[in-house]
Amino acid sequence: MAERDAAIYDGLARVPEVACEKGAGLDALLKGAREPLVLRGLVADWPLVAAGKESARAARRYLMDRARDRPFSVSIGPPGHDGRLFYDADMAMNFRSGTGKLADIFAGIDTAEEQGEARTVYLGSIDIPSHFDGLDEANSVDLGAREPFKSIWIGTRTRIAAHNDFPDNLACCAVGRRRFTLFPPNQYRNLYLGPIDNTPAGRTVSMVDFDAPDLAAHPRFVEAMAHGQVAELEPGDAIFIPSMWWHHVEGLEPFNILVNYWWRDTPAWLGQPQAALNHAILAIRDLPAADKAIWRDLFDHYVFDAGEDVTAHIPEKARGILAPLTAETAGRLRAFLLRMLSK
Repeated sequence: MAERDAAIYDGLARVPEVACEKGAGLDALLKGAREPLVLRGLVADWPLVAAGKESARAARRYLMDRARDRPFSVSIGPPGHDGRLFYDADMAMNFRSGTGKLADIFAGIDTAEEQGEARTVYLGSIDIPSHFDGLDEANSVDLGAREPFKSIWIGTRTRIAAHNDFPDNLACCAVGRRRFTLFPPNQYRNLYLGPIDNTPAGRTVSMVDFDAPDLAAHPRFVEAMAHGQVAELEPGDAIFIPSMWWHHVEGLEPFNILVNYWWRDTPAWLGQPQAALNHAILAIRDLPAADKAIWRDLFDHYVFDAGEDVTAHIPEKARGILAPLTAETAGRLRAFLLRMLSK
């Protein structure tokens, strides 16, 4: 599969870059950061990076030597698949999903390389601690007091539609090359988002094909691109993607490996905003307009503004969930919601 025409990216701003070899000053760079940033050379000393520079097969051997004997989830495109993991014409997925041993999956990639086939094989968001022994310890980033979720993405040439994630994200290019195209959170209208409940990988994605934008169907995509930023990562480079920034991700080489660290600055016991949005669609969206206006005002009062006037007249010990949440009160609220949703 030949590399795609990159002309669409030529006019985009470049993600700002800093040299950050061996993580020097990383904690200070990430603290409170709300803009994307490329960190050149952050993980250049990883053994996995060194294996990838030797060859793609050496990188696969490195992973196989550390893989646990358990199933790995994999997405596979049919013959002739162009690497875009997306919908088909009927809005089903244009790839099939399954599980297999890592050695068997990699053997298939080996065979395709030997036969000169362009096969789409993609292992997405594989949890590192539960699937590998020693991989994280030998290839790590010091994120200070943060407690990230650590995952690895392994595959052939792929294109992942623009999507966003709630946690902050440090993505490290270990093998191959990656192109990231990023958009601020407020560009969601101009990216023409698809379904919430039927997605390729759990997050709503842009319906725009970045390789061949249909501007008749998606005219506002021009405005999105005016706000876009692009970065190409070489082995050893990393990119910081702040919470809720949209990102389109491409694996540019015949074989690519990315390692992700996700974290949130808020306590883990707080709920997921996406769950609140889904519940609001269920409970509020289809109400009459006058009723929705009332609930919009209440959401502003209790959630988005949440000023002192919400609780000033209530004794402090009686404020319940209107007071700042704790792990205990969050747990009680979650149990209450589960009881309500089960009725």
